[in-house]
Amino acid sequence: MEKFMFIFHGGMPGDASPEQMQENMGKWFAWIEKLSKDGKYVAGEPLLPGGKLIKGKNKSVTDGPYTEGKEVVGGFFIVNAADINEAVKLCDDYPDAELGGSVQVRQVMKMDMP
Repeated sequence: MEKFMFIFHGGMPGDASPEQMQENMGKWFAWIEKLSKDGKYVAGEPLLPGGKLIKGKNKSVTDGPYTEGKEVVGGFFIVNAADINEAVKLCDDYPDAELGGSVQVRQVMKMDMP
């Protein structure tokens, strides 16, 4: 088994009602439960909006990422899958797809630590 990271972009709009948010969270919990039951889910967390961006040789610090737009990273999962095709298939039930969200699927590189 290989490890893959799902990086979630966009999704639930900021003006969603509490009822819509609760319904969407139910879909997320069901998806996590399914992945866990199948032995695929390793870890994951939503991310709070905001943060800092540290950039360049001088390590300049700026506010960001900004909470507008569909490119904002909303959270991540680490999953187990045989290969990239299986990892992509695991996203069939991605709850925010119907809301215009997207998932970046990336294989985690194995590194030997000294």
